[in-house]
Amino acid sequence: MQFIDTHTHLYLPDFDTDRDEVVNRAVSSGISKMLLPSIDIQSVDQILSAVDRYPGICYPMIGLHPTSVKEDYLSQLEKLEYLFTKHKFIAVGEIGIDLHWDKTFLNDQLIAFRRQLAFASDNGLPVVIHSREAFPEVFSVLDEFKGKGLKGVFHAFSGNINEAEKVLAIGFKLGIGGVVTFKNSGLDKIVKEVGPEHIILETDSPYLAPVPYRGKRNESAYICIINKKLADIFGKSEEELASITYSNSTGLFNL
Repeated sequence: MQFIDTHTHLYLPDFDTDRDEVVNRAVSSGISKMLLPSIDIQSVDQILSAVDRYPGICYPMIGLHPTSVKEDYLSQLEKLEYLFTKHKFIAVGEIGIDLHWDKTFLNDQLIAFRRQLAFASDNGLPVVIHSREAFPEVFSVLDEFKGKGLKGVFHAFSGNINEAEKVLAIGFKLGIGGVVTFKNSGLDKIVKEVGPEHIILETDSPYLAPVPYRGKRNESAYICIINKKLADIFGKSEEELASITYSNSTGLFNL
């Protein structure tokens, strides 16, 4: 079986003491590619270092995370767009709207999201969307890009079935990770209705580790746990599900 972890923050300090071992465990578990989302200008340097260290395994994205949208966000966006001209990135992400912690910068988040979607559209890149307590706001912006050829994924999808159907209606995928293994998440019922052809696997490591590691540091090797849970939900073999989600991921990210 081959897997792609479509969303891991491998570059964060959580992995500074054993990053090589984490990558080796992932590769030994069948994870052949690890996709690294950016959160701000500082993270891009760390991501590119990981890509250099693990060529053919790690792939970089570029973007400004909504919780990183502060007073300096316009200059950060300019720097990110400049870096894009110097390196090859596979996606724009993670980007979006987050109203969980703070609504102070909502208007700026909307401007940053809109600008990054336009950038992705202009450059033919998929987008990785972070949406937290902001589904209506995210969709109101996405509606402006109808017919622009945008494709992407709603990372760490946590919405209801109606929201899932809206995501599918615009041709986007659902990023499913460790939360699907949580007893009362309800995500199992939603993915069962959606079907495996619309799903890609992700860890969001070091966050959101699946059961039985819930509350501990997550890592890419745990994709196998998520795959097994989804295979059970869909009544498929682990090999079948791995093949479907691998194909979904390579298609979305042009790998």
